[in-house]
Amino acid sequence: MNKTIRRASVFTLLLVFALLVRATWVQFYEGRALADDKANRRNAIETYAEPLGNIIVAGRSITGSAPTGGDLAHKRTYENGELYSAVTGYASQAYAPTQLEGIYQDVLNGTDPRLKTVMDTITGTRAEPGNVVTTIDPDVQKAGFEALGDTKGAAVAIDPRTGRILSVVSTPSYDPTSLTDANTAGEAWERLTKDPDKPLTNRALRQPLPPGSTFKLVVAAAALENGLYGSVDEKTDSPDPYRLPGTTTDLSNENPNAPCENATIRTALQYSCNNVFAKMAVDLGQDELRAMAERFGFNDESQDVPVRAYTSVYPKDMNSSSTALTGIGQFDVTATPLQMAMVSAAIANGGELVSPHMVSQVTDSGGDVLEDHTDPDTKRIVSSGTAAQLQSAMRTVVEEGTGSNAQIPGATVGGKTGTAQHGENNSKTPYAWFTSYAKSDSSDEEVAVAVIIEQSDAARSEVSGNGLAAPVAKAIMEAALKG
Repeated sequence: MNKTIRRASVFTLLLVFALLVRATWVQFYEGRALADDKANRRNAIETYAEPLGNIIVAGRSITGSAPTGGDLAHKRTYENGELYSAVTGYASQAYAPTQLEGIYQDVLNGTDPRLKTVMDTITGTRAEPGNVVTTIDPDVQKAGFEALGDTKGAAVAIDPRTGRILSVVSTPSYDPTSLTDANTAGEAWERLTKDPDKPLTNRALRQPLPPGSTFKLVVAAAALENGLYGSVDEKTDSPDPYRLPGTTTDLSNENPNAPCENATIRTALQYSCNNVFAKMAVDLGQDELRAMAERFGFNDESQDVPVRAYTSVYPKDMNSSSTALTGIGQFDVTATPLQMAMVSAAIANGGELVSPHMVSQVTDSGGDVLEDHTDPDTKRIVSSGTAAQLQSAMRTVVEEGTGSNAQIPGATVGGKTGTAQHGENNSKTPYAWFTSYAKSDSSDEEVAVAVIIEQSDAARSEVSGNGLAAPVAKAIMEAALKG
């Protein structure tokens, strides 16, 4: 009997010990994972117990918080939500936050340890939330949004001297307010995700597409920097049409009457001569061309502004005919509007690229700075001489060539148009691009812009960078130059 009791006692003690071990494991090792689980409603209750901090444009909050009367005591609100959705993203009671709302969620909900005061630590209370101060210019943002209108497209504007992103626009847009309330977010989410125009996609930062002839600026930069040609006014060795190496395919030009045979780089940019830049790409070789593209930012998988932009790609391991096609921004070359705005910004800034960013400061509730981004890194992309020559050639494009719709009285404007094939055998409506820079003749204001029109109501024959994208860029540049 005593032996049986002892065995039962030992077994019971082992069970108790196992229970204690498991409880300790759950509490100290799995507790954080359980606490952070998206299905744990307590996290949402805590996050929305108090008003969130705000995202600020030009000294004014474009976000807010409203009481709900439920256990999720507050919900996020947005002022001009559709206008700024490509900047703010959304903070939702039902879904994970995106864009600036997601990157700075700990600052905005008061859980960032940098916000805690001594009293917060002693009492164990959540700190007052901080704020995110953006570089966005409301007039420039509005100009781009209104100019894009009902088209499917995007635009980015950058101050070339400071790297400040002045506008990030993606259309069609959406109102983030529709996703903030857990009771109604599901219906809005289903509608937005099923919309064939994909309004939740940030086309400005996160949808790289073939850049078409705007990429010829990168090819021209490589040709000048590598000494293939000494100046934009030196004649090139460029037969018209140009037969793609190893094929029986002749590459012609949009305008058969354009003076593209052996054209200078200036003339080739002015008339957007495919034969010149296709052969130039082959003469440079894919390695040299890729190196130049990467200096501008292509193939960078960590391009944060601070939102992570999708990688713009210049491909590897091609044959000569494919390399020729990359020279006109086709084959597997892709770029975001951010990337093409960076190309124009570096050229406009004398060959130096200031890291683009759309957040200048992150502050606590009292305005003390937690992060300061007003002195970003600068990198030399091309020599000042190359940049000056490309600026001059880009001005010719606007003043005498395919970019005439971007002309602005009282400003010096340079640009490059682009039309990129879309769909198998170019079966869909082409993409219309325009990238440019502008400098005021009467002040120190300047701006670099890139615009893509992915889809519009224009007839296929009317789709061009000058016809569709340049007027949008002009509206943005005019707003930026007003300061």
